[in-house]
Amino acid sequence: MAFDFDTPLPLRGKHTSKYDNIARAYGFDDPDAIAMWVADMDFKAAPVILDALREEIEFGYCGYFGNTTPVDESLAAWLKDRHGYEIDPSWARYTHGVISGYGDIISAYSEPGDGVIVFSPVYHAFFRQIEAMGRVVVESPLVVENGRFEMDLEGLAGSLKGNERIVTLCSPHNPGGRIWSVEELRAVAAFCAAHDLVLISDEIHMDLTFPGAKFVPTLVAAPEYADRIAILIAASKAFNTAGAETGIAIYPTAEMRARLAPVILDRESSPNRYGMAIIKAAFSGGHAWMDAAQVYLAENFRIFKERMDAIPGVSVMDMDATYLTWVSFEELGMDDAELLKRSVRDAKVISNPGTQFGIGGSGHMRYNIALPRAKLIEALNRLEAAFGDIQ
Repeated sequence: MAFDFDTPLPLRGKHTSKYDNIARAYGFDDPDAIAMWVADMDFKAAPVILDALREEIEFGYCGYFGNTTPVDESLAAWLKDRHGYEIDPSWARYTHGVISGYGDIISAYSEPGDGVIVFSPVYHAFFRQIEAMGRVVVESPLVVENGRFEMDLEGLAGSLKGNERIVTLCSPHNPGGRIWSVEELRAVAAFCAAHDLVLISDEIHMDLTFPGAKFVPTLVAAPEYADRIAILIAASKAFNTAGAETGIAIYPTAEMRARLAPVILDRESSPNRYGMAIIKAAFSGGHAWMDAAQVYLAENFRIFKERMDAIPGVSVMDMDATYLTWVSFEELGMDDAELLKRSVRDAKVISNPGTQFGIGGSGHMRYNIALPRAKLIEALNRLEAAFGDIQ
Protein backbone atom coordinates (compact mmCIF):
# COMPACT_ATOMS: atom_id res chain seq x y z
CA MET A 1 0.00 0.00 0.00
CA ALA A 2 1.30 3.43 -0.95
CA PHE A 3 1.31 6.26 1.57
CA ASP A 4 1.44 9.95 0.73
CA PHE A 5 4.23 11.91 2.43
CA ASP A 6 4.57 14.45 -0.38
CA THR A 7 1.29 16.36 -0.29
CA PRO A 8 1.72 19.39 1.98
CA LEU A 9 -0.82 19.99 4.73
CA PRO A 10 -2.16 23.53 5.36
CA LEU A 11 -0.71 23.63 8.87
CA ARG A 12 -0.51 27.37 9.44
CA GLY A 13 -3.53 28.66 11.37
CA LYS A 14 -4.58 25.15 12.42
CA HIS A 15 -3.33 25.31 16.02
CA THR A 16 -0.04 23.66 15.10
CA SER A 17 2.73 24.48 17.53
CA LYS A 18 5.46 24.40 14.90
CA TYR A 19 3.76 27.08 12.76
CA ASP A 20 1.42 29.00 15.03
CA ASN A 21 3.98 29.48 17.82
CA ILE A 22 6.82 30.81 15.65
CA ALA A 23 6.16 34.45 16.48
CA ARG A 24 5.96 33.79 20.20
CA ALA A 25 9.16 31.73 20.23
CA TYR A 26 11.30 33.84 17.88
CA GLY A 27 9.76 37.30 17.87
CA PHE A 28 9.52 36.94 14.12
CA ASP A 29 7.23 35.24 11.65
CA ASP A 30 6.57 35.22 7.94
CA PRO A 31 3.82 33.43 6.01
CA ASP A 32 6.52 31.81 3.84
CA ALA A 33 8.54 30.47 6.78
CA ILE A 34 9.32 26.75 6.76
CA ALA A 35 9.10 25.21 10.22
CA MET A 36 11.95 22.81 10.98
CA TRP A 37 12.04 23.14 14.76
CA VAL A 38 9.22 21.48 16.77
CA ALA A 39 9.69 17.69 16.83
CA ASP A 40 6.65 16.48 14.98
CA MET A 41 6.14 15.66 11.32
CA ASP A 42 4.34 17.58 8.58
CA PHE A 43 2.56 14.35 7.58
CA LYS A 44 -0.92 13.03 8.15
CA ALA A 45 -1.14 10.27 10.71
CA ALA A 46 -1.32 6.70 9.42
CA PRO A 47 -4.70 5.75 7.90
CA VAL A 48 -5.14 3.02 10.51
CA ILE A 49 -4.93 5.68 13.23
CA LEU A 50 -7.36 8.03 11.52
CA ASP A 51 -9.81 5.16 11.10
CA ALA A 52 -9.55 4.34 14.82
CA LEU A 53 -10.23 7.95 15.76
CA ARG A 54 -13.23 8.12 13.42
CA GLU A 55 -14.59 5.00 15.09
CA GLU A 56 -14.24 6.61 18.52
CA ILE A 57 -15.96 9.79 17.35
CA GLU A 58 -18.80 7.91 15.70
CA PHE A 59 -19.31 5.88 18.86
CA GLY A 60 -19.78 9.23 20.57
CA TYR A 61 -18.61 8.45 24.09
CA CYS A 62 -15.98 10.84 25.45
CA GLY A 63 -15.79 9.67 29.08
CA TYR A 64 -12.98 8.24 31.18
CA PHE A 65 -10.94 5.42 29.71
CA GLY A 66 -10.78 2.03 31.43
CA ASN A 67 -9.34 -1.48 30.88
CA THR A 68 -5.96 -1.01 29.24
CA THR A 69 -5.54 -4.73 28.47
CA PRO A 70 -6.10 -4.54 24.68
CA VAL A 71 -3.65 -1.62 24.46
CA ASP A 72 -1.14 -3.45 26.67
CA GLU A 73 -1.29 -6.47 24.39
CA SER A 74 -0.80 -4.44 21.19
CA LEU A 75 2.19 -2.72 22.79
CA ALA A 76 3.76 -6.02 23.82
CA ALA A 77 3.23 -7.49 20.34
CA TRP A 78 4.80 -4.43 18.66
CA LEU A 79 7.87 -4.50 20.89
CA LYS A 80 8.38 -8.20 20.26
CA ASP A 81 7.81 -8.02 16.50
CA ARG A 82 9.80 -4.85 15.81
CA HIS A 83 12.52 -4.95 18.44
CA GLY A 84 12.77 -8.49 19.81
CA TYR A 85 11.79 -7.18 23.23
CA GLU A 86 9.42 -9.40 25.19
CA ILE A 87 7.60 -7.72 28.05
CA ASP A 88 4.79 -8.72 30.35
CA PRO A 89 1.96 -6.36 29.35
CA SER A 90 1.34 -5.63 33.03
CA TRP A 91 4.66 -3.75 33.20
CA ALA A 92 3.22 -0.82 31.24
CA ARG A 93 1.88 2.36 32.79
CA TYR A 94 0.36 5.18 30.73
CA THR A 95 1.40 8.79 31.20
CA HIS A 96 0.41 12.19 29.85
CA GLY A 97 3.39 12.20 27.52
CA VAL A 98 6.91 10.89 27.97
CA ILE A 99 8.09 13.93 29.94
CA SER A 100 5.24 13.39 32.40
CA GLY A 101 6.51 9.84 32.93
CA TYR A 102 10.03 11.21 33.26
CA GLY A 103 8.82 13.42 36.08
CA ASP A 104 7.14 10.46 37.80
CA ILE A 105 10.42 8.55 37.94
CA ILE A 106 12.37 11.58 39.12
CA SER A 107 9.79 12.04 41.88
CA ALA A 108 10.02 8.39 42.96
CA TYR A 109 13.80 8.07 42.97
CA SER A 110 15.14 11.47 44.05
CA GLU A 111 14.55 14.42 46.34
CA PRO A 112 14.81 18.17 45.73
CA GLY A 113 18.46 19.11 45.46
CA ASP A 114 19.54 15.74 44.09
CA GLY A 115 21.41 15.52 40.79
CA VAL A 116 19.93 14.13 37.57
CA ILE A 117 22.52 13.36 34.90
CA VAL A 118 21.97 14.07 31.21
CA PHE A 119 24.33 13.45 28.30
CA SER A 120 24.46 16.77 26.51
CA PRO A 121 23.78 18.16 24.02
CA VAL A 122 20.35 16.57 24.51
CA TYR A 123 16.60 17.11 24.32
CA HIS A 124 15.92 20.41 26.05
CA ALA A 125 12.73 19.31 27.87
CA PHE A 126 14.85 17.19 30.21
CA PHE A 127 16.46 20.36 31.57
CA ARG A 128 13.10 22.05 32.11
CA GLN A 129 11.57 19.08 33.93
CA ILE A 130 14.57 18.51 36.19
CA GLU A 131 14.74 22.16 37.20
CA ALA A 132 10.98 22.52 37.62
CA MET A 133 11.07 19.68 40.15
CA GLY A 134 13.83 21.32 42.17
CA ARG A 135 16.52 18.85 41.15
CA VAL A 136 19.93 19.76 39.78
CA VAL A 137 20.88 19.19 36.15
CA VAL A 138 24.24 17.42 35.91
CA GLU A 139 25.60 17.61 32.37
CA SER A 140 27.95 14.93 31.11
CA PRO A 141 29.24 16.29 27.80
CA LEU A 142 29.20 13.89 24.88
CA VAL A 143 32.38 13.70 22.84
CA VAL A 144 32.49 13.52 19.06
CA GLU A 145 34.53 10.64 17.71
CA ASN A 146 34.63 9.87 13.99
CA GLY A 147 31.75 12.26 13.46
CA ARG A 148 29.42 10.66 16.03
CA PHE A 149 28.50 11.20 19.66
CA GLU A 150 30.02 8.96 22.33
CA MET A 151 29.49 8.94 26.10
CA ASP A 152 32.44 9.73 28.36
CA LEU A 153 31.64 7.52 31.34
CA GLU A 154 35.16 7.77 32.70
CA GLY A 155 34.95 11.54 32.77
CA LEU A 156 31.50 11.36 34.35
CA ALA A 157 32.74 9.02 37.08
CA GLY A 158 35.46 11.48 37.97
CA SER A 159 33.00 14.37 38.25
CA LEU A 160 30.38 12.74 40.52
CA LYS A 161 29.66 14.60 43.76
CA GLY A 162 27.61 11.93 45.52
CA ASN A 163 24.20 13.58 45.31
CA GLU A 164 23.38 12.16 41.87
CA ARG A 165 20.47 9.73 41.82
CA ILE A 166 19.43 9.31 38.20
CA VAL A 167 21.01 8.99 34.75
CA THR A 168 18.99 10.03 31.70
CA LEU A 169 19.70 8.22 28.44
CA CYS A 170 18.14 9.37 25.18
CA SER A 171 18.10 6.31 22.90
CA PRO A 172 18.13 6.91 19.96
CA HIS A 173 19.77 10.19 20.83
CA ASN A 174 18.10 13.52 20.18
CA PRO A 175 19.73 15.47 18.59
CA GLY A 176 21.97 13.60 16.20
CA GLY A 177 20.05 10.35 15.74
CA ARG A 178 22.71 8.16 17.33
CA ILE A 179 21.72 4.53 17.99
CA TRP A 180 23.82 3.32 20.89
CA SER A 181 25.52 -0.05 20.48
CA VAL A 182 24.81 -3.00 22.76
CA GLU A 183 28.24 -2.48 24.31
CA GLU A 184 27.51 1.18 25.05
CA LEU A 185 24.12 0.36 26.56
CA ARG A 186 25.65 -2.31 28.77
CA ALA A 187 28.39 0.09 29.82
CA VAL A 188 25.99 2.82 30.94
CA ALA A 189 23.79 0.29 32.76
CA ALA A 190 26.85 -1.13 34.54
CA PHE A 191 27.94 2.42 35.40
CA CYS A 192 24.57 3.02 37.05
CA ALA A 193 24.87 -0.20 39.04
CA ALA A 194 28.39 0.66 40.17
CA HIS A 195 27.30 4.11 41.41
CA ASP A 196 23.82 3.14 42.69
CA LEU A 197 21.98 5.21 40.09
CA VAL A 198 18.64 4.65 38.38
CA LEU A 199 18.71 4.71 34.57
CA ILE A 200 15.85 6.30 32.68
CA SER A 201 16.03 5.28 29.02
CA ASP A 202 13.91 7.54 26.82
CA GLU A 203 13.27 5.40 23.74
CA ILE A 204 10.54 7.50 22.16
CA HIS A 205 12.39 7.58 18.81
CA MET A 206 12.92 3.80 18.71
CA ASP A 207 10.76 3.20 15.64
CA LEU A 208 12.28 5.97 13.52
CA THR A 209 15.23 3.80 12.56
CA PHE A 210 16.58 4.08 9.03
CA PRO A 211 16.64 0.96 6.82
CA GLY A 212 19.79 -1.03 7.52
CA ALA A 213 20.16 0.25 11.09
CA LYS A 214 19.13 -1.72 14.17
CA PHE A 215 17.77 -0.24 17.38
CA VAL A 216 18.31 -2.31 20.52
CA PRO A 217 16.20 -1.53 23.61
CA THR A 218 18.25 -0.93 26.74
CA LEU A 219 16.56 -3.79 28.59
CA VAL A 220 17.39 -6.16 25.74
CA ALA A 221 21.04 -5.12 25.85
CA ALA A 222 21.35 -5.20 29.65
CA PRO A 223 18.57 -7.36 31.16
CA GLU A 224 20.55 -8.15 34.31
CA TYR A 225 20.22 -4.50 35.35
CA ALA A 226 16.43 -4.44 35.06
CA ASP A 227 16.01 -3.55 38.74
CA ARG A 228 17.32 -0.05 38.03
CA ILE A 229 16.15 0.63 34.45
CA ALA A 230 12.88 2.38 33.55
CA ILE A 231 11.86 2.74 29.90
CA LEU A 232 9.85 5.59 28.39
CA ILE A 233 8.29 5.21 24.96
CA ALA A 234 5.30 6.40 22.92
CA ALA A 235 3.70 6.12 19.52
CA SER A 236 3.86 9.89 19.23
CA LYS A 237 7.15 10.51 17.41
CA ALA A 238 7.00 7.56 15.03
CA PHE A 239 3.34 8.01 14.10
CA ASN A 240 3.10 11.81 14.41
CA THR A 241 0.51 11.79 17.18
CA ALA A 242 2.21 13.99 19.79
CA GLY A 243 -0.95 16.04 20.23
CA ALA A 244 -2.58 13.10 22.01
CA GLU A 245 -0.07 13.59 24.88
CA THR A 246 0.03 9.90 25.76
CA GLY A 247 3.24 8.14 26.74
CA ILE A 248 4.15 4.73 28.07
CA ALA A 249 6.43 3.87 30.97
CA ILE A 250 7.71 0.32 31.31
CA TYR A 251 8.68 -0.71 34.82
CA PRO A 252 10.16 -4.23 34.55
CA THR A 253 10.32 -5.20 38.24
CA ALA A 254 7.69 -5.51 40.95
CA GLU A 255 9.78 -3.32 43.25
CA MET A 256 9.90 -0.55 40.68
CA ARG A 257 6.16 -0.74 40.01
CA ALA A 258 5.47 -0.61 43.75
CA ARG A 259 7.73 2.41 44.17
CA LEU A 260 6.00 4.27 41.35
CA ALA A 261 2.48 3.31 42.45
CA PRO A 262 2.04 6.16 44.99
CA VAL A 263 3.26 8.72 42.44
CA ILE A 264 0.83 7.44 39.82
CA LEU A 265 -2.02 7.29 42.34
CA ASP A 266 -1.31 10.86 43.39
CA ARG A 267 -2.12 12.03 39.88
CA GLU A 268 -5.62 10.52 40.11
CA SER A 269 -6.07 10.51 36.35
CA SER A 270 -7.00 8.08 33.62
CA PRO A 271 -5.29 7.79 30.23
CA ASN A 272 -6.33 10.01 27.36
CA ARG A 273 -9.11 8.05 25.64
CA TYR A 274 -8.06 9.09 22.14
CA GLY A 275 -4.39 8.60 22.90
CA MET A 276 -5.12 5.01 23.85
CA ALA A 277 -7.06 4.46 20.62
CA ILE A 278 -4.05 5.82 18.73
CA ILE A 279 -1.57 3.53 20.51
CA LYS A 280 -3.68 0.43 19.92
CA ALA A 281 -4.20 1.25 16.24
CA ALA A 282 -0.55 2.16 15.63
CA PHE A 283 0.93 -0.88 17.33
CA SER A 284 -1.68 -3.27 15.96
CA GLY A 285 -1.81 -2.14 12.34
CA GLY A 286 0.86 0.47 11.71
CA HIS A 287 3.69 -1.74 10.41
CA ALA A 288 3.38 -0.88 6.71
CA TRP A 289 3.06 2.86 7.32
CA MET A 290 6.06 2.81 9.65
CA ASP A 291 8.17 0.94 7.11
CA ALA A 292 7.29 3.51 4.44
CA ALA A 293 7.98 6.46 6.76
CA GLN A 294 11.42 5.09 7.62
CA VAL A 295 12.35 4.89 3.94
CA TYR A 296 11.04 8.39 3.23
CA LEU A 297 12.86 9.95 6.19
CA ALA A 298 16.11 8.19 5.33
CA GLU A 299 16.01 9.63 1.82
CA ASN A 300 15.19 13.08 3.21
CA PHE A 301 18.24 12.80 5.43
CA ARG A 302 20.45 11.71 2.53
CA ILE A 303 19.39 14.76 0.52
CA PHE A 304 19.70 17.11 3.49
CA LYS A 305 23.16 15.90 4.45
CA GLU A 306 24.48 15.97 0.90
CA ARG A 307 23.30 19.52 0.30
CA MET A 308 24.29 20.96 3.69
CA ASP A 309 27.71 19.29 3.70
CA ALA A 310 28.40 20.99 0.37
CA ILE A 311 28.16 24.44 2.00
CA PRO A 312 31.73 25.41 2.99
CA GLY A 313 32.18 25.28 6.76
CA VAL A 314 28.96 23.36 7.42
CA SER A 315 28.72 19.68 8.37
CA VAL A 316 25.82 17.40 9.30
CA MET A 317 26.34 14.65 11.87
CA ASP A 318 25.63 11.25 10.38
CA MET A 319 22.69 9.48 11.99
CA ASP A 320 20.87 6.15 12.11
CA ALA A 321 17.42 7.24 13.27
CA THR A 322 14.98 10.08 14.01
CA TYR A 323 14.25 13.09 11.84
CA LEU A 324 16.18 15.55 14.01
CA THR A 325 19.49 16.46 12.40
CA TRP A 326 22.46 18.05 14.16
CA VAL A 327 24.32 20.57 12.04
CA SER A 328 27.68 22.11 12.89
CA PHE A 329 28.49 25.64 11.72
CA GLU A 330 31.55 25.87 13.98
CA GLU A 331 34.03 26.31 11.14
CA LEU A 332 32.24 29.47 10.05
CA GLY A 333 33.30 31.22 13.26
CA MET A 334 29.90 32.87 13.71
CA ASP A 335 28.35 33.51 17.08
CA ASP A 336 25.05 31.80 17.87
CA ALA A 337 22.99 34.95 17.39
CA GLU A 338 24.28 35.34 13.83
CA LEU A 339 23.61 31.67 13.07
CA LEU A 340 20.05 32.00 14.24
CA LYS A 341 19.52 35.21 12.28
CA ARG A 342 20.77 33.70 9.03
CA SER A 343 18.62 30.59 9.39
CA VAL A 344 15.43 32.11 10.79
CA ARG A 345 15.27 35.66 9.47
CA ASP A 346 17.32 35.45 6.28
CA ALA A 347 16.43 31.95 5.06
CA LYS A 348 13.04 31.89 6.81
CA VAL A 349 13.83 28.35 7.92
CA ILE A 350 12.81 28.00 11.56
CA SER A 351 15.30 25.82 13.43
CA ASN A 352 16.39 25.14 17.00
CA PRO A 353 19.55 26.92 18.17
CA GLY A 354 22.06 24.42 19.48
CA THR A 355 22.39 26.35 22.72
CA GLN A 356 18.99 24.98 23.78
CA PHE A 357 20.53 21.52 24.14
CA GLY A 358 23.19 22.27 26.74
CA ILE A 359 26.95 21.88 26.72
CA GLY A 360 28.26 21.24 23.22
CA GLY A 361 25.37 23.02 21.52
CA SER A 362 27.01 26.31 20.69
CA GLY A 363 27.86 26.64 17.00
CA HIS A 364 25.14 24.15 16.02
CA MET A 365 21.53 24.07 14.88
CA ARG A 366 18.93 21.31 14.94
CA TYR A 367 16.75 20.88 11.85
CA ASN A 368 13.65 18.70 11.62
CA ILE A 369 13.58 17.03 8.19
CA ALA A 370 10.17 15.33 8.54
CA LEU A 371 8.42 17.35 5.88
CA PRO A 372 7.38 16.84 2.25
CA ARG A 373 10.42 16.56 0.03
CA ALA A 374 9.61 19.58 -2.12
CA LYS A 375 9.44 21.72 1.02
CA LEU A 376 12.72 20.23 2.26
CA ILE A 377 14.40 21.13 -1.01
CA GLU A 378 13.04 24.68 -0.84
CA ALA A 379 14.45 24.99 2.68
CA LEU A 380 17.83 23.76 1.45
CA ASN A 381 17.81 26.29 -1.38
CA ARG A 382 17.22 29.05 1.15
CA LEU A 383 19.90 27.81 3.56
CA GLU A 384 22.44 27.59 0.74
CA ALA A 385 21.68 31.20 -0.13
CA ALA A 386 21.84 32.32 3.51
CA PHE A 387 25.20 30.68 4.24
CA GLY A 388 26.74 30.35 0.80
CA ASP A 389 28.38 33.79 0.82
CA ILE A 390 30.97 32.68 3.39
CA GLN A 391 34.15 31.21 1.94
